Amino acid sequence: MPASQLSAETEPRIRQTARRIFESIGAEKPSVFRQDYWSGRVMEWSLDNPAFKTQMFRFVDVLPSLTTSDDIARHVREYFDDQGLELGGVMKLGMRAIGGSLGAKVLSKGIESQVRSMAGQFIVGHDMAAAEPTLAKLRRNGFASTLSLLGEVVVSEVEADEFAQSYLDAIRRLTQDAKSWKPLGGDSERDWGVAPRVNISVKPSSLYSQFRPQAFEAGVAAAVERLRVICLEAVKHGASICLDMEHRELKNFTLAVYRKLLADPKLAGWPDSGLAMQAYLRETGGDLDELLAWSRERNQPLTIRLIKGAYWDTELVHARQNNWPPPVWMHKPETDAAFEDAARLILETAPNVRLACGSHNVRSIAFVRETAKMLDLEPGRVEYQVLFGMADPIANGLRKLDFPVRMYCPVGEMLPGMAYLVRRCSRTPPTKASYAAASPTASASKTRFATRTSSCPSPNPSPDRMRASRTFRRSIGPKQTYASASPPRWTPSASAFLSTCAPSSKAAAWMARRRTTRATPTKPLSSSPTSASHRKGRSTQPSPQQKRLSPLGARRRRRARRHPARAAEIAREQRYELAALQVFEAGKAWNEADGDVCEAIDFLDYYAHEMLRLAEPHPMGHAPGEDSRLSYEPRGVAAVIAPWNFPLAISTGMASAALVTGNTVIYKPATETAAIAAGMIELFEQAGLPKGVLNMLPGPGAEVGRALVAHPDVRLIAFTGSRQVGLEIVRRAADVQPGSRWIKHVIAELGGKNAIIVDDDADLDSAVTAVIQSAFGYQGQKCSACSRLILLDSIHDAFLERLRDAVDCLPMGPVEDPSNVVGAVISPAALEKIERYAALGETEVRTIVKRRHEGDGLFPPLCVFADVPPHHALAQEEIFGPVLSVLRAKTFDEAIAIAVDTDYALTGAVFSRSPAHIQQAREEFRVGNLYINRGSTHAIVERHPFGGFKMSGLGSKAGGPDYLHQFVIPRTIVENTERRGFVPDVQ
Repeated sequence: MPASQLSAETEPRIRQTARRIFESIGAEKPSVFRQDYWSGRVMEWSLDNPAFKTQMFRFVDVLPSLTTSDDIARHVREYFDDQGLELGGVMKLGMRAIGGSLGAKVLSKGIESQVRSMAGQFIVGHDMAAAEPTLAKLRRNGFASTLSLLGEVVVSEVEADEFAQSYLDAIRRLTQDAKSWKPLGGDSERDWGVAPRVNISVKPSSLYSQFRPQAFEAGVAAAVERLRVICLEAVKHGASICLDMEHRELKNFTLAVYRKLLADPKLAGWPDSGLAMQAYLRETGGDLDELLAWSRERNQPLTIRLIKGAYWDTELVHARQNNWPPPVWMHKPETDAAFEDAARLILETAPNVRLACGSHNVRSIAFVRETAKMLDLEPGRVEYQVLFGMADPIANGLRKLDFPVRMYCPVGEMLPGMAYLVRRCSRTPPTKASYAAASPTASASKTRFATRTSSCPSPNPSPDRMRASRTFRRSIGPKQTYASASPPRWTPSASAFLSTCAPSSKAAAWMARRRTTRATPTKPLSSSPTSASHRKGRSTQPSPQQKRLSPLGARRRRRARRHPARAAEIAREQRYELAALQVFEAGKAWNEADGDVCEAIDFLDYYAHEMLRLAEPHPMGHAPGEDSRLSYEPRGVAAVIAPWNFPLAISTGMASAALVTGNTVIYKPATETAAIAAGMIELFEQAGLPKGVLNMLPGPGAEVGRALVAHPDVRLIAFTGSRQVGLEIVRRAADVQPGSRWIKHVIAELGGKNAIIVDDDADLDSAVTAVIQSAFGYQGQKCSACSRLILLDSIHDAFLERLRDAVDCLPMGPVEDPSNVVGAVISPAALEKIERYAALGETEVRTIVKRRHEGDGLFPPLCVFADVPPHHALAQEEIFGPVLSVLRAKTFDEAIAIAVDTDYALTGAVFSRSPAHIQQAREEFRVGNLYINRGSTHAIVERHPFGGFKMSGLGSKAGGPDYLHQFVIPRTIVENTERRGFVPDVQ
């Protein structure tokens, strides 16, 4: 029967069934919250008060981490006092009571008790023993159940093993309990004749801690290894397993895990497995087509739990942050229509697929019910799933109408349960039968899976459009490609290029093919940091023409302004080659290398846009009788001295800033990354930059750099590198040479000794992950890397234990293998310095972790040291390697004092859920870039202008609105427009 005919015939019946469901609900209010609790009344009231709702959910989120009544009282004051909120009567009374210590204790105990009671409304028990009576009661009341263990983040393989064991224990316990359960819906041993009585929902992300999209297949294999044991146990006991669907970034991972799992001969054809699909994702239609085709080809039975999705806000925010097309439907009716289309597709075309309708929307439930009837499907083909405690009236109403209902039942502690609660309680179901029964297509554009992909315009406009626009749009971030294909679509292209950089190496040929240096190569090939047997691009000496450093004509400076935008487009086309070259030559892991290329593209685009703002003269003042204008002109010859650790991004950023402002550039790249430097030069050449405007001057750093800084024709030096070299440049630039009429301008981005503070109320899952990324990403070879971790006393030991377990399982080895996270360092000198500090730590402080990959390359020791005194060398000196020092602080005041007590002020981070402490950090944690509840690395062009002060740098922030001002000379030209008493345009 065609879908259009099916829809026309079933629509009246759908509306009638929806009304019957509402009538069955009767006097019960379809509320998320029980009204007999104080907390329920407050939460219901808060849903109509957006400002208060935000504070309430944030408070509920932090509450489980608060250990004393004083902590609870303090956070109540911080979240609800002096916030300009229109508090309800109950909250006003509470705020008055909290003023005294006795009142604080009484109210704190009351709040904690009420919120725990509220959590008990949504969580069937804190462990299996506590959950079993509730599950038995549900069964007696006619409801089946699926058990979900709370917790979505594992930071170590130790935690993943614990989760796997918990799933096994749950299967065994429930199987024993189920012996006394009467099957539902008939005389069969199975519920409704088809479903096992024991059903477990499993989160694949809880079974592997090291999943990274760039190592997609390795992550799938690791998760399947644990999941296979769980499923075989389920088969043994006659239980059912359903894979939950979480964030979109894990969607393809989950689908791949499921397919690989059932490819196992011992599980192929198993009828009691399934997975969730999210209707709010635009990609779900295509994913569903592929899954159903796979099921038919293999004759594989499965159950699809079709849900709307619980991460809409998060998915949309992440998409906007990364300039991705929105992955979700933007309006609820669109999602509802997509849900109906997906449900119809499953019911029409998949005879061996059961549908679990996971919706609280009465219209959606009625649609599934009537569509199944019209298709004359067996009753066991469909069941209806409801979240425990979230929509009890709907569940009761469905049960009265003999719908087969299964409760989704979370089990776990309140702390992970709060995330579950907050995610699902931000919206309430509709309460009017007429609204809930209406077809979603009445208020939404038709959603059909024939056009399942987004039609959003490209986020990267053409150079002509970009020049006409004054709005900068960030390049698409690396995660877009990870989430949108399986396996990630950029990996094969980059891998193919990387294979040319093997020991028989084509890296030198790649560099020579571009012919960018105009210099004679005289030095031999140098070694790759990953393996001494690898070779990379040639390092060259400057030609005689380059050594003269002649300033070039100003006639070219304005013509150079349009070329960075073109270079950005070319870099997008060569993105994967450029990233692969960084993996090979700089030893960057795949995600770090790709991020570096994307940042280079952003610098090119952003500075081209910023120059539109500076290009025209700016009128100054409004005085009659004069015309005053401020304009900017180039400084002249700019020396750009670049580092090896961000060999494309920083080089491109400094060079493009100089070029768009009309300067000519002498570019001195790092010797260690000569081939990447050649790639940058070619980007500008392909963009049509006139010859001689950008000149590369390779060679030994000290010799060439000193000559460049001292040359009388150089008027501007842009440098990123070490403190020692930066200070020398400042000294040499200040030494005015005979005959020079210019004071050289210096922009110097130097080092850092960056700290992350973890407060006693922080989200420890997020903090552990961020600390590891910030400390050990690119082997700690970033000026922004976290090298000091400051922990508050009360969480010190627990956090350190989790951190140790997480660091112990970080994959180490050659980063050509995308599974590896920590690779080799850039040079023998860097390795020797790291080893020296590692030996010092082992001698003078407590060693928590010391690991090393033994291989043919410059692989450093990865170290975590604890009990480090604040003024110890490990806590004060920049190491530039994977060495993390952990310090203890009694109070948050002491933590900030420790953090700022260094020579540097580059980056820092704070993990806290205390509004007062966050505000204190804003005011007192004095660094150039302070990050709150995120790591200390990965600054984003425009959004996070980057740069520090003290010994961390001299100049304005890269990627910010002030940066280009350093490359120009401001001039003011004032004309007196009065002529013998006549002044034009006087009002």
